[in-house]
Amino acid sequence: MNKILTTADLALREIARRRTVLVVLAVLPLAFYLSRRGDHLGQSIRFVCLGLGWALSTAALFAGSAARPIEPRLRLSGYGSRHLVLGRLLALWTVGLALSLPYYLLILVDQHDVRYGAIAVVMLLTVAVAAPFGLALSAVLPRELEGTLVLLIVVGLQMMTDPAATASRALPFWFSREIGTYAIDHTDSGYLDRGLLHGVVFTVALTALVAVAAGVRLRRRPHLRFMPSR
Repeated sequence: MNKILTTADLALREIARRRTVLVVLAVLPLAFYLSRRGDHLGQSIRFVCLGLGWALSTAALFAGSAARPIEPRLRLSGYGSRHLVLGRLLALWTVGLALSLPYYLLILVDQHDVRYGAIAVVMLLTVAVAAPFGLALSAVLPRELEGTLVLLIVVGLQMMTDPAATASRALPFWFSREIGTYAIDHTDSGYLDRGLLHGVVFTVALTALVAVAAGVRLRRRPHLRFMPSR
């Protein structure tokens, strides 16, 4: 447990160094919210959740890329891949909760006749999914620019794709539309159940992907060269 907490502390320190990026990421969900605040209150809630997902996924992408050079040294110090993955996820989930709380309070004050408990569930699932999603992108796409562009594409598709289409369920934040519909439009609990299942499945699957990718990467020894036997 101490190794996980130490890894989390290192990740938080690395994220805190990017102060300008943190400010931009913190304001990004507000821009999403205000873009629909004037004419579509329900859409503003859905958009702020997508903004949170994009912001935390970007922070996770940066954290994963920044941690790659120090991971081999931590491994030599006795840290396993599970310590590194869980510690980094713990740090990102903490950042996500801290980022989500002010926006949840904003909705409490600014919105009426919605199911606030369901909105809290949307935000919790958004934080749960966004952290491993960003780390998974950093594992697959080592360059931050490429990962950021993929995030832009995913969020754009999430906004434009018909949520009723089967293909839309392959997007990581589809659950936010389902649970958001339940919270805002007061639909039946089927929307809530489908959203919960989708969010939990994506959280587990993305976390497993990050763990596998970390295990494979940290077992490599690129500095070793095997000489052919004579």
